[in-house]
Amino acid sequence: MTLIAGPRGGDALRGLVDTLARTLPLAAPPDWLAPDLACDVAPHEGDATEAEAAARRAIGDAPIDVVVQQAAGRKKRVLVADLEATLIENEMLEELAEFVGRRAEVAAITRRTMNGELDFADALIARVALLKGLPASVLDEAAARIRLTAGARVLAATSCAAGVAIALVSGGFTVFAERVAKELGITRIIANRLEVAEGRIAGSVAAPIVTGATKREALLALATECGVPAAATLAVGDGANDLPMLEAAGLGVAFHAKPAVAAVARWRLDHADLAALLYAQGYRHREIVG
Repeated sequence: MTLIAGPRGGDALRGLVDTLARTLPLAAPPDWLAPDLACDVAPHEGDATEAEAAARRAIGDAPIDVVVQQAAGRKKRVLVADLEATLIENEMLEELAEFVGRRAEVAAITRRTMNGELDFADALIARVALLKGLPASVLDEAAARIRLTAGARVLAATSCAAGVAIALVSGGFTVFAERVAKELGITRIIANRLEVAEGRIAGSVAAPIVTGATKREALLALATECGVPAAATLAVGDGANDLPMLEAAGLGVAFHAKPAVAAVARWRLDHADLAALLYAQGYRHREIVG
């Protein structure tokens, strides 16, 4: 059981670890992966479910995440990550919609889609149609607004240094995914292609559209390419279209996810940044690159 502090959660984490060490039957003493930031607590195997429940009760409203898994094989060999609201803070369709004064409308559709209330492909087509006629130059303007999510750089750099195969698989657009992937040193990219004609956004998306099923297939295909089982894969995303790959992965983490996704995901991070994915795999602070 890995306990990971979110912002300003260090004091609460120290107290929590002390409490669990006193009250739970543990197989080993608590093991701090990073001081005041991440700690492994090892309950006896038959007590894992009860230990997790006890930890969550003790946490209450404190900004601390809990990841419980088998210790064997926790360092994964394949990482597949969503782009928007995961590797980056932005939703890029919302950034583009601002140029036509319809950001709020598009944001509302995005929220419902990522919460599983609307069909992803239909909602994507409808939102892209609103952009028809915009000059293609707005793509560069929107790209300049991209904000990497905290922890994205160290997640990518540390994973690359450890020989992990990484893919960025997005229901967003290649024009943005390629820029982020280049910045993070990721070479495998699957994303949708926004069509441009005569210097203007055409209001359409090239087929085939990347969906949740595509993300799952990409995860399993990369595992096969690398010669590893699905159990050796890690997937991370925030929306309903990420659930298929989260469910297929050996460790599928819902990251600051939409309510409907957080409610069903086996593992989730609600507070910590993306570096928490490294601690969840047992990386120590001294192993973190950057």
